Amino acid sequence: MTSMPDLNGKLALVTGASRGIGYEIALQMARAGAHVIAVARTVGGLEELDDAIKAAGGEATLVPLDLTDFEGIDRLGGVIAERWGRLDILVANAGVLGTITPVAQMKAKTFDEVMAVNVTGTWRLIRSVDPLLRSAEAGRAIVISSSVAHKVKSYWGGYAASKAAIDMLVRVWAAENAKGALRINLVNPGPTRTHMRAQAMPGENPDTLPTPEQTAAKIVPLAGADVTQTGLIFDVPTGSWMDVA
Repeated sequence: MTSMPDLNGKLALVTGASRGIGYEIALQMARAGAHVIAVARTVGGLEELDDAIKAAGGEATLVPLDLTDFEGIDRLGGVIAERWGRLDILVANAGVLGTITPVAQMKAKTFDEVMAVNVTGTWRLIRSVDPLLRSAEAGRAIVISSSVAHKVKSYWGGYAASKAAIDMLVRVWAAENAKGALRINLVNPGPTRTHMRAQAMPGENPDTLPTPEQTAAKIVPLAGADVTQTGLIFDVPTGSWMDVA
């Protein structure tokens, strides 16, 4: 899974596209020929992405949208259907960490935000674009997960619970579409030099970690038409597929 796919003529929706891994996925997909619908809360970051995509000869449509704006997410699928009539690729990358703290000491507001963005927002997004992906010739959905979804790690309860929930939701979604052309997979990006990683591990030397560009380069190939796997987790650090039972 290392060669960059040919995405000419493809329409890709990427959330959390204003920085980090999402930014690089959007940029690399545009370089591969896709028209990218870039979704994020930060307008400035989206504009920087748009400049980079244009400089690379690509095209993007910017959508400033918070994933807690559930009605906005619901409208998004309709707008895409009306304007383009299709969606070939979904990359559900947006997420929030919350706080690293004991389960019993988590603030209700923080827990609710983590669940709203990571679980409910992602589900609303899936529901909004599912008909478009299923009608595509080779629809591909990539949902960013984490190793903590399947490994008990003290103080990570809120984030881990949100990722475990969305993992199961996505795997069920994949099972429901196993007989069609749509391929749906999860990704564990592994430790990467991002703002979220710095927030979680403030004492870590970022220079020891892969860059978002390096991590994204291993994720973008999952959007290729030659991908046959579905309902699995692609582990970026090992470059292998996993089926967590």
